[in-house]
Amino acid sequence: MNQEIPPSPANAADAAPVLTPEPLSPDEFDEIDTILDELRTRYDETPQWEFCEGFMAALICCRRVIPSSEYLPVLLGIGGEDAEDEGSFADDAQHKRFMDLWTRRWNEVTQALNAEIEGLDDEAAYQPEVMDVRGAIAALPEDERAAIDMDEVPSFGQVWALGFMFAVESWPDEWAAPRDKEAVKWLNAALEAIVALTEDDTEPATMSVFEDDGPPSVSLKRLNAFADAVWAVYDLHELWRNFGPRVETVRKEATPGRNDPCFCGSGKKYKKCHGAS
Repeated sequence: MNQEIPPSPANAADAAPVLTPEPLSPDEFDEIDTILDELRTRYDETPQWEFCEGFMAALICCRRVIPSSEYLPVLLGIGGEDAEDEGSFADDAQHKRFMDLWTRRWNEVTQALNAEIEGLDDEAAYQPEVMDVRGAIAALPEDERAAIDMDEVPSFGQVWALGFMFAVESWPDEWAAPRDKEAVKWLNAALEAIVALTEDDTEPATMSVFEDDGPPSVSLKRLNAFADAVWAVYDLHELWRNFGPRVETVRKEATPGRNDPCFCGSGKKYKKCHGAS
């Protein structure tokens, strides 16, 4: 079922966001997960929130402000021109609630990326909402762990990075390298840091992400790569903020010389045909 998304102040990125100091609570993130689960009953390609979180970060960094009417069909399969195999919100109330929560998170991330910080441990720093799935599995009883195929379990930060790069790949023109050589290096280094996080963590797990005494679930190399990727988001946000929106090149068709044959095929010289008007 295809559901149009009308322009609305509640749609993040349709206009400059009004920042709010109120972060989403754990219960509200759970509410977003519940909405995505419900959407998935009608569109099985609806992603998990961590993927959406990375996708959102890329939209905020993007050179052009992309409206929700353009990005919701790409992310959630909602509101596009092709009605086949697309999802829809259950009703207007669910649509409004999702966009309210989405906008608040958008504002929170934007505020963090605009903040002057000394390190990623700063309270004002951007903290991607990601899960340590391998850590959760490592904490399960042994018999339950044995039933899980760990090859299918994403590495820490991997789904977030995949969401970010999905947005980059969906609007390649907005991420095309500028002509400035230093900016090209800056752009490439930042994107490479995020792409590195889309790969599996194949190093031995020696650390716990969220609990000091939790079972090891991530390698030190992976934690460092995650930090590099978050700093890369800051770099990309600053890069495109400095360059501003992309300017379209206006191409003017060449005008025939006065003594050239006229383009209309009359056989006359241009100056005696269309050039005379």
